[in-house]
Amino acid sequence: MEREKSAGYLTNWAARLFAKGMDRRLREAGLSSGQLPLFFALGDGRALSQKALVEIVSIEQSTMAATLSRMERDGLIERAANPDDGRSALFKLTPVALKKAGVVEEAVATGNAEALSGLSKADQKAFLAMLRSVISSLEKSETEGR
Repeated sequence: MEREKSAGYLTNWAARLFAKGMDRRLREAGLSSGQLPLFFALGDGRALSQKALVEIVSIEQSTMAATLSRMERDGLIERAANPDDGRSALFKLTPVALKKAGVVEEAVATGNAEALSGLSKADQKAFLAMLRSVISSLEKSETEGR
């Protein structure tokens, strides 16, 4: 078992390093890397149900519920009744969170630039295309229950 030859190990290692760097960059704004998926999903001002967020972000429902609760507690998410389904709520970023979106964008851009700095522009484009292909393959496998 050689970790340098394991796509899963290397991907996980890179993800942990990304998260560590994001947490460092976001700490001053009172944010964390665990909140980034919700900023990506809701950053355009739209409101979505928890079920939709779980699907978009691709995390477990219990993790989403905990993240939404913490962000609501911290004044970053607001909950409103869903006019199409009285049993569910819609979530959106608060004005406070939207003001912090610039910090999030800057942290993400800096982290991506650092991570990709050792690659040429062509290799960066190819790397991102390959990552999307890997994700697509894994999602297909997950959907098929393999």
